[in-house]
Amino acid sequence: MTSTDFAAAAAPAPPAARAIRTFHPRRGRMSSRQTEALDRLWPVHGLRVPDEPGTPVDLVGLFGRRAPVVVEIGSGMGDTTAAMAAADPDRDYLAVEVHTPGIANLLDLVDRRGLRNVRVAEGDALDLVPGLPEASLDAVHVFFPDPWPKSRHHKRRIIQPAHVALLRSRLARGGTLHCATDWAEYAEAMRQTLDADPGLVNAHDGFAPRPPHRPVTKFERRALTAGRPIFDLIYRRS
Repeated sequence: MTSTDFAAAAAPAPPAARAIRTFHPRRGRMSSRQTEALDRLWPVHGLRVPDEPGTPVDLVGLFGRRAPVVVEIGSGMGDTTAAMAAADPDRDYLAVEVHTPGIANLLDLVDRRGLRNVRVAEGDALDLVPGLPEASLDAVHVFFPDPWPKSRHHKRRIIQPAHVALLRSRLARGGTLHCATDWAEYAEAMRQTLDADPGLVNAHDGFAPRPPHRPVTKFERRALTAGRPIFDLIYRRS
């Protein structure tokens, strides 16, 4: 698949039953290096999220082995995913992203670092996750999702009861749902939502200390420069 073919395949499809999206579709230019990486590596490491939500995904077939799986929702430019996967070779990382330059950049990082435990899915994570087997994931990471700060847009936030219940159902017992945000109001709303889920238990007393294994993202650096604190939330499936 070439980058031109990918762009055509990635064109937004007509909305299905769930028309509310939790992300802003974005466009951006790709460098020649990213374009080359997309053309060459997508057939090896890429997964197109099925148009029909809930289409089964064979994780063992996707990674070529049986290992604990981490799903990264909204992997951005891929720096965090690549760094965590490189430091954690015994687990497989499935990054889900809608931004084509971010997908291409992660593929380039995967290639340059020789990572074998990363696959990149293009599409909406909430269409992908229903197709994963229940209790199949070791962790789900939701780092710096769109905060949708206006109250009329709160329904678009990914951390809300129905979505959390779906993500929790795909976690194995003891698996973790790890969220991070730099928006204080969203952080408190996240905590209330996660506390209310009957199958999740907070691994800490309130917000979690910043985990050393989570790399500093560009969003985090911007927030810290602007004087905004970072909030981590880590919950385990009971």
